[in-house]
Amino acid sequence: MIDKTQSSKNNTITPKLNFKNKIDGLELLKSLENSSVKVCFFDPQYRGILDKLQYGNEGKKRGCARVSLTQMNDEVVYKFIKEINRILKPSGYLFLWVDKFHLIEGVKQWIDDLQIVDMITWDKEKMGMGYRSRRRSEYIIVIQKKPIKAKDTWKIHNIPDVWCEKVLKTHPHSKPIELQKQLILATTLKDDLVCDPASGGFSVFEACKLTNRNFIGGDLNVNE
Repeated sequence: MIDKTQSSKNNTITPKLNFKNKIDGLELLKSLENSSVKVCFFDPQYRGILDKLQYGNEGKKRGCARVSLTQMNDEVVYKFIKEINRILKPSGYLFLWVDKFHLIEGVKQWIDDLQIVDMITWDKEKMGMGYRSRRRSEYIIVIQKKPIKAKDTWKIHNIPDVWCEKVLKTHPHSKPIELQKQLILATTLKDDLVCDPASGGFSVFEACKLTNRNFIGGDLNVNE
């Protein structure tokens, strides 16, 4: 399915398994076969909070790391999720990270035939931005490819729908490794393939190492 060496053929990079690939996420997804991935995590690099709050100090102290990342508009996010739908195995899961504004405004325009089946709130135990209430949470929407099944596809039943985990911020989109580890254990078996096409700080990769799952993923900004 995936060549375990990263090579160049017709200027196309073949991503490696269990490696921090420096690659455009859409190109990575297009290199994968239909129905080849059990679980996919996707953390779109969109500007929901920055645009809604209209902060004017980008490029200075606040938000300079975030604003330097390549941003995704709705059309790009839709393309990613369409490819994710293609590569997911039947009844496979997409874990989609969203902020408060995208949660309120809805994400259904992105997901076509996929179905939202659950949501988990991540309490970061740290105050964030906000003119009124301060952002302390992010949300991971649990989306499943048809046929929709719960009993045969989800093996851990003590994951709370509000998850508290403080993380050391090593990337503008740092995510909780322990939560992602539990989600991987709940939905996959040893050596199953887990994909993260916009890996950011590669926390999903770290979770895969802890669970003996195969990882395929990458990012345009890779720190060795």
